[in-house]
Order: sequence, then C-alpha cells, then structure tokens
Amino acid sequence: METDTNNLDDYLDNHYIHRSNWLRAAVLGANDGILSTASIAIGVAAASDLRDPVVLATLAGLTAGALSMAAGEYVSVSSQTDLEKADIERERLELEEMPEIELYRLAEIYEKRGLKKETALTVAKEFTEKDALAAHVRDELGINEMSEAKPIQAALASGASFVAGGALPFMVTLFVPLKSMEYSLYASAIFFLIILGMVSAKTGGSSRWKAIIRITLWGTIAMGITALIGYLFGVNIQ
Repeated sequence: METDTNNLDDYLDNHYIHRSNWLRAAVLGANDGILSTASIAIGVAAASDLRDPVVLATLAGLTAGALSMAAGEYVSVSSQTDLEKADIERERLELEEMPEIELYRLAEIYEKRGLKKETALTVAKEFTEKDALAAHVRDELGINEMSEAKPIQAALASGASFVAGGALPFMVTLFVPLKSMEYSLYASAIFFLIILGMVSAKTGGSSRWKAIIRITLWGTIAMGITALIGYLFGVNIQ
C-alpha cells in the first residue's frame, strides 16, 4: 500500500497545473520585459544617430516597466484575493444560517458532475461532517490551493522576470554597433522570445511550436509598429 501511495504522489507531481500561478506571471513578465524594452530601444534607435539616447531610454523603460509590472500584478491579484475572502465569508455565514439548504446545494453539484442522487447526498454529508466550509469553498466556489491567488508571489515573479527579459535587449543596446541597431534589436528580441516560448512550453507541458508561434507573432507586430512610429515621426535625437 505504501508503494502505491508513493506512486500516486509521483503521478500527481507530473502534472503542471500547480505551476499555473507563478508560471503565468513569470512568462507574462519576461515577455513584456523583452517586448517593451526592445520596442522602446527600436523606436528610439530608429529616430537617433547616437547610442546614449537609446541606452538611456531603454534603461528607463526597463526600470519603470519592472516596477509597474510588479505593482500592477500585486494590485490585481490582491483584488482577486479580497474577492475570494469575501465569498468565503459569505459562504461561512450561509452555512451557519441555512445548513440544510447548503447541504443539498452541495449534493446538487456532485449530482451534476455525474453521481447518482443518493450517492451525491451521501458524499455531501460526509464532506460536510469533515469540513463543511472547505467542501463548499472547493466545490461550490471553485477555490483551491492551486488556484488560490498569491499577490506577493505573483508580483515578485512578474517583476523579476521583467528585469530578466528586459536585460537582454538592454545588453544589445550597449554592445551592438549603432548602425542598423534596430534590426539587431529586432532579430535578438525574436531569438529571445523563441527561447522564452520553448522554456514556457517545457515548464508548462504544452506544445512548443504553438508557444513559439504565438509569442513571436505578437512580438513582431509590437516591435514593427514601434519602429514604424519612430520612422514616421522622423525626429532626429541628437
């Protein structure tokens, strides 16, 4: 029996859903870091004959973007956490005021999932006896440990990954020859995005080619529009 339990634990560890919260924030942050920083650099490089404005604008964009990403992620996920806490408190009050109705509501949920009516009621009673609130939070509200919002984790993952992603095009602005820098930035950014797509697909257990195509397509569009704006304005930054 112990061997079977260990095998079950190993099987569960092979799933990727428990990584969804931090993986989403990390991929979003790194993607934004590469795209935002490279796009700023491309736009300024297209309008400048000097390296300093490109480097300064890129560094400013990298710093502001990382702070904005972390703060925005924290605020948005905190709002989700507040909503979850409010729903849990509402559910706790309903269990105190009308436990019978809540019991049958839980049984209906299990019945809709495929259990027979008698079995669904039995399961609902057993879960209620063990921990009624936990059962309703999980099965009625759909909140569990894997989907539970974690603001600080999301903020740190987004901010750090934005810096990691944005540092790559920033290094390009420091060392790549100034002539046709925008083309070097575009090529390197696409390369970085491909690597990001491969890593995210590997970490999340999804299709590698889908991730690469999706991330490079939108990256190309974003950087192309930014470069076009730099050319159209025709401002020569000295």
